[in-house]
Amino acid sequence: MTTETSNAESRTGTDSLPANTIFELLLDDQRRDALQYLSGKVGAVALEDLVAQVALRDGEASGTRVDAITAGFRHNHLPKLIDAAVVRYDTDAGTVERRPEAAALDPFLQLARRYEP
Repeated sequence: MTTETSNAESRTGTDSLPANTIFELLLDDQRRDALQYLSGKVGAVALEDLVAQVALRDGEASGTRVDAITAGFRHNHLPKLIDAAVVRYDTDAGTVERRPEAAALDPFLQLARRYEP
């Protein structure tokens, strides 16, 4: 199993994330949708399932759109989430798992959800 981890691995679940990190992570709609989806899951989920949920939230689940979202997650969103130590990505299994540190984002995700169109 190959798992990508970050330099923030030493942070414990009780430590909070810096405000700048929280706002950067929640700035992007697709990252917010992914974090929201993962918050309702126990354990790891397949990256393809995560991307499918994000595509549904975007309102377009065509093959081309799913491919673009997948590329965005592999090259942009997952590295940011991994660096912040809020998810684990198992490259061999192709799964994403929410880490306990992600709980610091929950109040902000709830607030953002109130203002979504």
